[in-house]
Amino acid sequence: MYNINCLNNIAGVGLDLFTVDYNRDASFEEADAVLVRSAKMHDMEMPERLLAIARAGAGVNNIPLDKCAEKGIVVFNTPGANANAVKEQVLLAMLMASRDYIGAVNWVKENADDPDIAKSTEKAKKAFAGTEIKGKKLGVIGLGAIGAMVANAAVALGMEVYGYDPYLSVNAAWSISRAVKHIFNVEDIYRECDFITIHVPALDSTKGMINKDAFNMMKDGVVVINCARDILVDESAMSDALKAGKVKKYVTDFPNTLSVKLENAIVLPHLGASTQEAEDNCAVMAVNEIRDFIENGNIKNSVNYPACDMGVCTKAGRIAVCHKNIPSVISNITAVFGTAGVNISDMTNKSRNDYAYSLFDIDNKADDAVVEKLAAVDGVIKVRVVK
Repeated sequence: MYNINCLNNIAGVGLDLFTVDYNRDASFEEADAVLVRSAKMHDMEMPERLLAIARAGAGVNNIPLDKCAEKGIVVFNTPGANANAVKEQVLLAMLMASRDYIGAVNWVKENADDPDIAKSTEKAKKAFAGTEIKGKKLGVIGLGAIGAMVANAAVALGMEVYGYDPYLSVNAAWSISRAVKHIFNVEDIYRECDFITIHVPALDSTKGMINKDAFNMMKDGVVVINCARDILVDESAMSDALKAGKVKKYVTDFPNTLSVKLENAIVLPHLGASTQEAEDNCAVMAVNEIRDFIENGNIKNSVNYPACDMGVCTKAGRIAVCHKNIPSVISNITAVFGTAGVNISDMTNKSRNDYAYSLFDIDNKADDAVVEKLAAVDGVIKVRVVK
């Protein structure tokens, strides 16, 4: 029986994928795996038995990735599962920034008791007139699952789309419309575009990337959209840019004590992935990742350990090892198997920065003594008998 703990509400369509071999009501302290959405985990003490954490969403800044890696806890996310929901919100953001729908709706509510509201409307509506997005230039910074969808949708709406992503993968490139202009210098997006939307992860290198220097390069009256992470935008500099008219509208999905008071900002209550479909998709992907890892040892969509997949084990046993990415670890591990008379029929070893992960399919099961010797190998962090 494997113990599962949910730190946040996880959609039932995902949780129902757990078989009778899983206890879904375990405490955090008893958990073999944890499912989480937005709960902050940085100050939590990770249980020794914890094998994996799956974030039902893309961002993982609420999870201490390095601390987990040091303990051999594999952290997963669900890239692309909520992409369509966020894409639709970005399109909404562009429309709201172009035409004052919010002010218009509020005017109607405020004048609901006007007996001649139809006539009054014709006089009042000019105050809410705006511009169309067709023909405007959109800069998409980050062409991952969400950015690619935004770019393609904007092309379909008749926009001229510029895309910037220095780490664009081949698979992502195949999914992007040929009408999207691939930009090699983000400064060209700052200079050329009427709308700028950002879709990059929150890293030390991206924190505050939309800053005073960036605003100085932008067109007057630009619209900036942030449905990715709040720390990507220097909101103090944004405040100055809004007041000066450099930025016409700032649409952000992240309320905080500064953003909620910004002039000419539209602040949404973190609704980007808040659709039933997105929550279902994230839950299903997260549960499938956990099950494949626990039952087969395979890693897909981890953010702190390398991808590794050996399918379903058909041999007598399978051993999973989280270890440091240093010389001699593999040779020392295989020596333990050899000394114990355990034949390795298949193996794979993958590395990611300072950490590595190895799977060993063996022709006869490893006993406790073998597992203890594997765990004692220099550089080994965690050993698990998958089968």
